[in-house]
Amino acid sequence: MSALGHAVEEHLALRRALGYKLEAHARLLAQFIAFLEQRDESVTTTGAALAWATQPAGSVVWWHQRLAIVRGFASYLRASDRRHEVPAENLLPAKFRRAVPYLYSDAEIEALMRAASTIRSPLAAATYRTLIGLLAVTGMRIGEAIPLDRPDVEPPEARLTVRHGKNGRSREVALHPTTVTALDAYMAVRDRLCPIPTQPSFLLTSRGGRLHPGSVWHVFDRLRRQTGLDRETLGRQARIHEYADLLVMPTLARKSSQIGLIAA
Repeated sequence: MSALGHAVEEHLALRRALGYKLEAHARLLAQFIAFLEQRDESVTTTGAALAWATQPAGSVVWWHQRLAIVRGFASYLRASDRRHEVPAENLLPAKFRRAVPYLYSDAEIEALMRAASTIRSPLAAATYRTLIGLLAVTGMRIGEAIPLDRPDVEPPEARLTVRHGKNGRSREVALHPTTVTALDAYMAVRDRLCPIPTQPSFLLTSRGGRLHPGSVWHVFDRLRRQTGLDRETLGRQARIHEYADLLVMPTLARKSSQIGLIAA
């Protein structure tokens, strides 16, 4: 491995120790190092960083993100070797426009859950119905719900533990009594239909494994269209991770206060 390759590992290890996952950073920095080696360059330069960042076809926003990753690495290198150049922040400026979230109503959430119940596999139907409801009543993200293992969900204590949250942080989430009832019902169905799962995950696929993010997105997209929550009807995309204020559905939990729904 080259000196720059070792530097990438050290840079990522340092930032991961602070709680960052940096999966995309690892992949892109490896590509950037290979790009430098092809050019027979051993130090970072603004010209090389800019050339690499704009190499693939794509939007200016994507180029901006690629350059930002290189900028962070170059700053790390320059701290011990002044030969490395750090690209200026105003290169490839990109205006990020956060999408306006679609506000799901309680009726729409219930419709999505009913649509999930029509999935051909009984276990998959129960899993996706529970997943949609769990996202709605807890505000969890898909990347937090999928990694849940069985010990992370504790109905008797009315809580679950997110161990793979943002920046690797863990937190406990309190569960409403009716949510506990719904989760108990799911576990009974899950264990009856799949007594010997292949994974320790709380939410199981029809084959007893852990859900895959890509598959979840695909299924949700189908359920979204099935319930009329498509771009043609709404004029915009309704995603899984959307924030909304709504009364929690009686199908999974009921509370007198409103909660935030994270549904892309």
